[in-house]
Amino acid sequence: MNVLIIGSGGREHAFAYKIKESSLLNELYVAPGNAGTAKIAKNLAIDIADFSQVKQTVLDSNIDLVVVGPEAPLVAGIHDFFLGDEDIKDVPVIGPAQMAAQLEGSKDFSKKFMKKHAIPTAGYETFDASTVAEGHAFLETLKPPYVLKADGLAAGKGVLILEDLQEAKTELSSMLLDNKFGEASSKVVIEEFLDGIELSIFVLTDGKSYKILPSAKDYKRIGEGDKGLNTGGMGAISPVPFADKEFVKKFEDRIVIPTVEGLKKDNIPYVGFIFIGLMNVGGDPYVIEYNVRMGDPETEVVLPRIESDFLKLLAAVGSKQLGDEVLKISEETAVTVMSVAGGYPEAYEKGMEIKGLNEVEEAIVFHAGTKIDGDKILTNGGRVYATTAMASDREEALKKAYKAISKTDFQDRYYRKDIGFDLR
Repeated sequence: MNVLIIGSGGREHAFAYKIKESSLLNELYVAPGNAGTAKIAKNLAIDIADFSQVKQTVLDSNIDLVVVGPEAPLVAGIHDFFLGDEDIKDVPVIGPAQMAAQLEGSKDFSKKFMKKHAIPTAGYETFDASTVAEGHAFLETLKPPYVLKADGLAAGKGVLILEDLQEAKTELSSMLLDNKFGEASSKVVIEEFLDGIELSIFVLTDGKSYKILPSAKDYKRIGEGDKGLNTGGMGAISPVPFADKEFVKKFEDRIVIPTVEGLKKDNIPYVGFIFIGLMNVGGDPYVIEYNVRMGDPETEVVLPRIESDFLKLLAAVGSKQLGDEVLKISEETAVTVMSVAGGYPEAYEKGMEIKGLNEVEEAIVFHAGTKIDGDKILTNGGRVYATTAMASDREEALKKAYKAISKTDFQDRYYRKDIGFDLR
């Protein structure tokens, strides 16, 4: 098979790494990719937001399967574009069509879906510019902290958790009336706060059947002890210790089955990954959010634990035969630690030479924000690369990951030294 991966981050490098292992693979392409994918696939410098360019690539390279990494092309309708084009309509796209992608693209859509299908989640109300006063009144009925979520995609920055009622009212007004998050906050979902421990579990579905992938816990804050600004993710661990068989069974019965069946009942075809962000509240799973793709950096710990032929699984999704496949998961623990540019998640510089990548042993370096410049690899983003290691237990995996990190460096490099601290 000839496979095209859409995206340029650590998630897409992890996809490429896992697909590369398959005996089914002929040629592997990544658009636009990064310095890491360039070593195991052919990078294609195309604009992935221009679906006509993607189409031409599919035709020129005889692509048999397209794997969409990031959410933006899915919400923009890349899958619908394929289905509506006679030349490429038979090329399977792993990633949901536009209507299904609203599970991530609209918080209001996803909350209504959960309410309709009795999927456990926090209580909520949705407000727009014409109902700001009602939003303020609703906040007064809640206990702190107050959770405000921009309805649309806001690059991971559209969720505010605030302790002060007046500040929550001010921020709600800013989101709805002052376009704090642009079009993404033309509507705002106000939720009850769920007090528990956060984790994610991923599901792969062909719309008929599903496979539950490993659980993961990521660390969003820039500072150690989970302090400071939110980031795209500073590290992750899989499996999550408290996500035992009993918890996963509750998750399957109360969330996965109603989600997959709900999509069928609502006539919303879904093909691809469902990232289900959860809160463990006293041993019971509640949905915080749906995402319609794999997470990053969670992908970098989930995929290495999959022992089955990953491309074979994806091909079965494309042919609606996933139910015939067996998913094998390693019992080992995987951890990943993200190396980021100094200043991230605020202003940072690019173009720093990365050294020591070839010296890494007993770990995998998944590139995120990197590029090739002659014989050098340079930083090209805020989150630069994820270092992933596996072992029979969490402490040994962490030790191997941090040992590998010590071999690499770039100017003003920063990483958290306490990933997994809350699980020890």
